[in-house]
Amino acid sequence: MIDVVGIRFRNSKKIYYFDPGVLEIEKGQDVIVETVRGNEYGYCMLDKKSVAPEEIVGELKKVVRLASDADKKALIANEKKQEDAFTKGKEKIEEHKLEMKLIDVEYSFDGSKLTFFFTAESRIDFRELVKDLASVFRTRIELRQIGVRDEAKIMGGLGKCGLGVCCKAFLPDFQPVSIKMAKEQKLSLNPTKISGLCGRLMCCLNYEEEYYENINKVLPRDGSTVITPEGEATVMDSNALTQHVRVKVLLKDGTFEMRVFPLAQIQIIKKKSDFSACDACKPEKPAEATVDAVIADIEQPAIKDISETVIVVDPE
Repeated sequence: MIDVVGIRFRNSKKIYYFDPGVLEIEKGQDVIVETVRGNEYGYCMLDKKSVAPEEIVGELKKVVRLASDADKKALIANEKKQEDAFTKGKEKIEEHKLEMKLIDVEYSFDGSKLTFFFTAESRIDFRELVKDLASVFRTRIELRQIGVRDEAKIMGGLGKCGLGVCCKAFLPDFQPVSIKMAKEQKLSLNPTKISGLCGRLMCCLNYEEEYYENINKVLPRDGSTVITPEGEATVMDSNALTQHVRVKVLLKDGTFEMRVFPLAQIQIIKKKSDFSACDACKPEKPAEATVDAVIADIEQPAIKDISETVIVVDPE
């Protein structure tokens, strides 16, 4: 077993394991850790614990020391410099007339590198911009293009639920979200209703997906025939949350009437065709072409981390 502590960095909800060595580190303390980008300022989120070696991904870096007052002052100074760098960065982008949107600026803890995060609709030639920024700030400059989901994670905002967006509040990573999830949950396929601030499918569609996958296996399909306490009936729709089924029952006088029964009182009739092929072998009925065409514009694979196009230039 290996002793580790959980460390979180600025603008990230993901927790990384580090080797505490002989240091006694407790949750809530600020630390300086060794990373591939040099020493960085982090926050201890998990007390020291022992984990199996297979749980460690990549090389286990060390905690250099507990953050001192000088380290905290350096962090505050960097944050003030970032505000100035953001303003000057926007001015330089306007001077060069580039179609790009500056999202965030970050100094490395030791001040040796300044990273600009931006979004753009297409590929942009910003070589002159990078040289200009390097001459202004006299440090190593990195321009990193990010996606719209990463932009929402950095900027934040309110979701349709009225709460802060999940990616900014607590999500450590983006999980894949597909239009199939919206269909299984019987949500409206209107893009404006199932899209988040980023314009992509809402991350929260993934939260209850496992439940809907399981309950939809036992709920009767719409239009199927079932046995109810009042005889045979045709399923009109079902509620996955309350596990109730609404059916159309044929009464003795020859008229039809709607009834609602708990799933436990419903017996599904298996037809011969149901045994001819498994559900997995049956092609899924496609949605209307017009809907799918619109959905295709808002659906994209999840971006694992902030990294698209990176340009690095050292000061002359």
